[in-house]
Amino acid sequence: MTTTTSHVPEYVPESEGPDGGVAAARPARLIHTESTTEIPVHLLFREEPAAPPAEVKRPAVVAHRPPPEKEDRDTRDIGVRARASAPGVDPDIVERPARVLPGIAGVLAGVCGAAGCAVTAWWAGVLPPFAAEAFGRSAGAGGPGPAQWAAFAGAGALGLFGFGGLARGRTGRAWVLELFGRYRGTVRGTGLLWVNPLLLRRRVDVRLRHWRGEPLPAADRGGVALRVSVLVVWRVRDTARATLGVEDHEGYLRACVEAALLRVPVAAPGAGRGAVQATQDVLTRLVAADAGPVGVEVCAVRPLRVEYAPEVAAAMHRRRLAALDARHRASVVGAVVDSVEDTVTRLTMRGLVDLDDYERQVLVKDLTVAFCAWRGETGS
Repeated sequence: MTTTTSHVPEYVPESEGPDGGVAAARPARLIHTESTTEIPVHLLFREEPAAPPAEVKRPAVVAHRPPPEKEDRDTRDIGVRARASAPGVDPDIVERPARVLPGIAGVLAGVCGAAGCAVTAWWAGVLPPFAAEAFGRSAGAGGPGPAQWAAFAGAGALGLFGFGGLARGRTGRAWVLELFGRYRGTVRGTGLLWVNPLLLRRRVDVRLRHWRGEPLPAADRGGVALRVSVLVVWRVRDTARATLGVEDHEGYLRACVEAALLRVPVAAPGAGRGAVQATQDVLTRLVAADAGPVGVEVCAVRPLRVEYAPEVAAAMHRRRLAALDARHRASVVGAVVDSVEDTVTRLTMRGLVDLDDYERQVLVKDLTVAFCAWRGETGS
């Protein structure tokens, strides 16, 4: 079996045969500088195994491209999330429940302490005269001894701890407890409770709260200066972080709102409901991301009043009036043109007049002037 490397066949010229005849021309060899390789016969008829299927590799490019609107929206959301960088807070500061006892335990301890003091005084003979006469015991002459003083100290400490640790828990209020500067837990219970009197208590309001801020600087999508008053609905979610993680969580929340207004374009005055809702959602997401690590949960940030800054208010007012006037003029011209066209069409279709091109132009001109003058008198 041979392989060929030539594509143009060559022919050998005719020659005389051994009997004197002319032999037919035969084609020249088609292979030049060939290399012949012997192939065994059994290999020609061998059944080749099926080639393994080629491994289909996944394309390196993205097969599906989202629609432009969705892509832009996702890009904006990613940009907003990237800009909303949350501050770092000590991870060890996390709210946990404090160990408290029912108030009845404190009352019993206080009563026992007071009773112990009274019994010790009777034992030492230091009762007041009226009390000594009532109990039929005379006052001691030597005074209390060491044992009596120890009993007095124990009973007095028990009474002070019992009555001094009583506290009243209220709905919507919590206590953050500290012992020598270390966080010991949060009390959210209600009713009469007993708390260790050695602990420092900080009262925190955990109810749903809101505040309306003063007008803050902002800008719309065109960069025009605005003044925005917002309503922030929030509450303290983690009392430990709100009290110990930041100096003043209310002031910090106000600063977060002001920073968010400077980063988000606010819907201009007179914008539609959709634009206002979009601004509210972005503001809420940004402020919640900033205030969340310090234990403050932001429910909503709603723009209440949006107005132009004093330095641009007059110019924007003139611009709005000019736009309204241009819109009104356009509507008046459209109505006049429609009226003139309808009048000329009716006159022509009913056969009331037979107009050539020049007369038609004159009629249209006169009707336009008349209708515009009538519209002007009606508007004034």
